[in-house]
Amino acid sequence: MASAAVRARMVQKLAAQGIADARVLQALGTVERHGFVDSALVNQAYEDTSLPIGLGQTISKPSVVARMVELLLGAPALVGKPQDKLGRVLDIGTGCGYQAAVLSHVASEVYSIERLRGLHEKARANLRPFRLSTVHLLFGDGRLGYPKGAPYAGIVAAAGGEDIPATWIEQLAVGGRIVAPMQSANGGQALVVIDKNARGTERRMLEPVHFVPLKSGIA
Repeated sequence: MASAAVRARMVQKLAAQGIADARVLQALGTVERHGFVDSALVNQAYEDTSLPIGLGQTISKPSVVARMVELLLGAPALVGKPQDKLGRVLDIGTGCGYQAAVLSHVASEVYSIERLRGLHEKARANLRPFRLSTVHLLFGDGRLGYPKGAPYAGIVAAAGGEDIPATWIEQLAVGGRIVAPMQSANGGQALVVIDKNARGTERRMLEPVHFVPLKSGIA
């Protein structure tokens, strides 16, 4: 399972599904997803499926992680700079730490916040072998963001609510982008992209997705 060939096949499938950004494909080809799932599920680690990680939470499908990171890299501040990294990124809902690890390859710094202490500790253990000095794991309420690290070039969330918290928009840099699931008009969820410019914000609703609910507080 440590073989890079398995990840390479996963990356080929992602490219066939339309993921085109070389930075995203390289990141997903580098990060060992099997290190973030329970040992009983290791054989499914590189399938395009979400898997349970405990406490009622899941690790997102590789295709969903790739899609959201690619959208993040489409932020207005990076237009015309296809080789550049994002600056600081806020990752809402660390979960097992997989997305934070992927983001570390495309952003200069990652602040990743988790409200469930059990998952925060699990992510810390999962990420320790990778020695990612640019990833900062935080235990706290993701709806509040993390003002000390602001402004952020990008904010990405792995949980969806009825709205996008105003705190996230406040903590986003001009030229930055939020990518998050949000409740749609039909009661389901859809990806929303919010770009911040000098005049305010512009938002677009994209395809349907299915994420855990965005909750307040810590547990």
